Amino acid sequence: MSGDEAGDDETGSDETAGDEAGDEESRGRSFRFDYRPGVLQFGAGSVAALGSELGAQGVERALVVTGRTVGETAAVMDPVRDGLGDRLAGVFAETTPAKRLSTAYDAVAAMREHDADALVAVGGGSSLDVATVASVLAATERDPAVVADEFQTTGTVMVPDAALPPVAAVPTTLAGAELSQVAGITATPENGRVERARGGGISHPELMPAAVFHDPDLVATTPRAVLAASAMNGFDKALESTYARNATPVTDATATRSLSILQDALPALGDDPVTPADVEPVLEGILLAQYGVSRPDGTTLSLVHAFGHALTRTYDVQQGAAHGVVAPHALAALLERTGAGRDLLADAFDLGDDVDTAGDGGTADRDAALDAAIVDAVTAIRDALGLPRRLRDVDGPTPEAFESVAQDVLDDSFMQNAPAGYDPSRADVERILEAAY
Repeated sequence: MSGDEAGDDETGSDETAGDEAGDEESRGRSFRFDYRPGVLQFGAGSVAALGSELGAQGVERALVVTGRTVGETAAVMDPVRDGLGDRLAGVFAETTPAKRLSTAYDAVAAMREHDADALVAVGGGSSLDVATVASVLAATERDPAVVADEFQTTGTVMVPDAALPPVAAVPTTLAGAELSQVAGITATPENGRVERARGGGISHPELMPAAVFHDPDLVATTPRAVLAASAMNGFDKALESTYARNATPVTDATATRSLSILQDALPALGDDPVTPADVEPVLEGILLAQYGVSRPDGTTLSLVHAFGHALTRTYDVQQGAAHGVVAPHALAALLERTGAGRDLLADAFDLGDDVDTAGDGGTADRDAALDAAIVDAVTAIRDALGLPRRLRDVDGPTPEAFESVAQDVLDDSFMQNAPAGYDPSRADVERILEAAY
């Protein structure tokens, strides 16, 4: 897919070239948008339709995959059980944030024990990732030792040609992991049939959930601090979609609408208690933030998520907290260098005519003023969520480690989606870390 603008015809006269350039501009940029989401069900009580939706997709018996805490939360599990009705095969409540390969194999064993032909992931991204990997493992006939060896060597697992058991997602956090064709997984010698600890993931169009149920009644049961941190991660998906190299008019539209909703809705997550009424608009914004992000030809995740990976891979920093600390500074550096996403973000945050322009009010002055106002808007959302403001306030790296962290950022695959014209050096990335510290 190309996000480049169509070029001018250089063979005509100046007048003709100008006219054709105008025509090209009016037609917009060329792009290919290949996105394959499952069925989306949204609204309070929407999980009541779990059984009927899965039945319409040919599912007879579904295994619920979740973590222990969610599995013991009646306010979540009772509506899920009721919604599945006689299609409930059983509950596997053993997922953890580690997302272990061995846990996915345990889920496959539970599927066979309960004669399940589908999985329903309930909770955060960890449960969804384990359920997704389990669907891949359930469809393969390869020996687990062979799979583990492949994962040790490559960091991924081959998706078989056979049909995968469908996965439905019932998120209870706001990170926006459910409209994705990617699943992360880890393995260690103690539990994963590998010789060395290994992290990695699987990516394939067939991994997109068959159905997603966004139910604010269930999300509101999650502790406020967890919701606030996960919401920052979800918010940044929309932020990054405005300037990603492979953005399209479709993702421009969903991302800017998401940001407009979230700017007004997210501050409600800064105070206890959080109610379903508080959650509903946030959940709508997070749904839109995800739409079109994870596609067969790539993802719109970019600079901020690369920082998130680099900080959380080595340090005990929660993903949302890492995003909150870094996002304003990373965004400021990117806007100053390229201006990518500036107009979309200004519209999304409704900044337009209210920006104070310093200097003589020329284009450069206005751009700088818009950039500052955009960064201020993102910072205000971070602060309203009650997230840490400085890298020194979390269990992250000290300045002595910035060189290594900066290299990890540059090596992250999400940097391939940085906008055209933004090719930071390691020193540039270190300066962002210093500003965040």
